Amino acid sequence: QLVESGGGLVQPGGSLRLSCAASGFSLDAYAIGWFRQAPGKEREGVACIDNRGDVTYYPDSVKGRFTISRDNAKNTGYLQMNSLKAEDTGVYYCAADEKIATMMMGRGIWGQGTQVTVSS
Repeated sequence: QLVESGGGLVQPGGSLRLSCAASGFSLDAYAIGWFRQAPGKEREGVACIDNRGDVTYYPDSVKGRFTISRDNAKNTGYLQMNSLKAEDTGVYYCAADEKIATMMMGRGIWGQGTQVTVSS
């Protein structure tokens, strides 16, 4: 399973670091992704990284502000979020699958989500 942590309330311009801890399987064979869903909106991918850490993907909405990383020795993935904006508010989910492409279609192993609220 995957368990996210690190969400919370932060002011605009602030930072948060989300963690995604895997148990019961080894993350090093999987791509990792972070997705978010805001109220009334569809879920969107905000960052992905392949199993070796060579390939990453960010949509324009977060590029330059969010950084995905992984520590295979700790079986954990991370999402560093800087310069947060109100529109970054939502439930953030981590996922793992063999390929980024299939994970983006909703396949793989998913966590339960952690709430991120950006508000003054």
